Amino acid sequence: MKLGIYVHIPFCRQKCLYCDFPSFTTDSQLYSTYITALCREATGRSGIFSHAVVDTVFIGGGTPTLLSQDLLNQILSCLRENYRLSDEVEITIEANPGTVDRAKLQTLQAQGVNRISFGVQTFAERLLPQIGRIHSAAEAARAVELAQAAGFDNINVDLMYGLPEQTVQDLQESIDRAIGMGVRHLSVYGLKIEEGTPFASLHEQGRLALPEEEIEEAMYELAVHYLPARGFRRYEISNYAPAGWECRHNLKYWHYQPYLGLGLAAHSFFDGQRLANTVDLQRYIDFFSSTGGEKQEFPVAVVEKLDRETAMAEFTFLALRTSNGVHIPEFNTCFAADFFSQYNKVITALRRQKLLEVTEKNVRLTELGMKYGNVVFGAFLPDT
Repeated sequence: MKLGIYVHIPFCRQKCLYCDFPSFTTDSQLYSTYITALCREATGRSGIFSHAVVDTVFIGGGTPTLLSQDLLNQILSCLRENYRLSDEVEITIEANPGTVDRAKLQTLQAQGVNRISFGVQTFAERLLPQIGRIHSAAEAARAVELAQAAGFDNINVDLMYGLPEQTVQDLQESIDRAIGMGVRHLSVYGLKIEEGTPFASLHEQGRLALPEEEIEEAMYELAVHYLPARGFRRYEISNYAPAGWECRHNLKYWHYQPYLGLGLAAHSFFDGQRLANTVDLQRYIDFFSSTGGEKQEFPVAVVEKLDRETAMAEFTFLALRTSNGVHIPEFNTCFAADFFSQYNKVITALRRQKLLEVTEKNVRLTELGMKYGNVVFGAFLPDT
């Protein structure tokens, strides 16, 4: 079995105003305690994956690069000691500009990290403080340059659209700047106002100057046409890359492949079930401080055993996020079922709405379907 591993580092220097991810601005003295707990979890879970070959690792957050070089080394060494990493393993780390320097990047390279993802969000200087980012546009560009100088050629930049006071020109200039620096991958996300965030409060008070709907629509259209015209294929709803530079780890999620989540609030999927670790930081740390990670009863908050109908629906709508869509023979083999018999009515309705297209071996979203993906995905969910 091939396995992906996700490692969650829940610490940030400052939380962004739109972010609802499980992350904390906390004293750096807690970092070491957390990494000790994380490595104990990794050790304790490794037994059930003794026959798996790990071909992707993704260290996300939070801001993993807030950690010292020693703590980052501790994580990577722990994974190598407890899991069988492929010779061609893709190891990605998320980073925020301003939290990396040449020495740290060279250390990551030496430890086998071969892909880095920078949370830039925009190169428009005036917008960065308005969304709670603590770096400047110049620092973002400098971070990419430092990574390239350290030997990273597989670099992603995250960009956002629909930000307060953002214009279409702002987005185009950010895209141009990223491409001009030679990055190989761009993730372009629309802003979502998530409940419980500072942006949600400001929005409720009418104090968030979001772009008009037609402006946000123009930003979306810019991304989906401008990037492919410059060699960045849209291989997933929000992700663009030249052929061969796709993020292999994220493809695991969309291809219904197994992955193990380590750390606070991390999610896992294997053996037909989904698991989610506790979101309580102190509970997570206390558990591994007291048990040493030797038990198999981990602080898991959610365990969901997928029934057949749900599993088929998940396989379908996750695959539909990608440009290739559902590979019908793979679905039929995986579930010993006929895809068209299972979803004939849904497919007929969605084709009539020009949201789906069908080829001999694939069902995939049309360009319109990509735009209204959530409508399509919901249509495949079993009735409750």
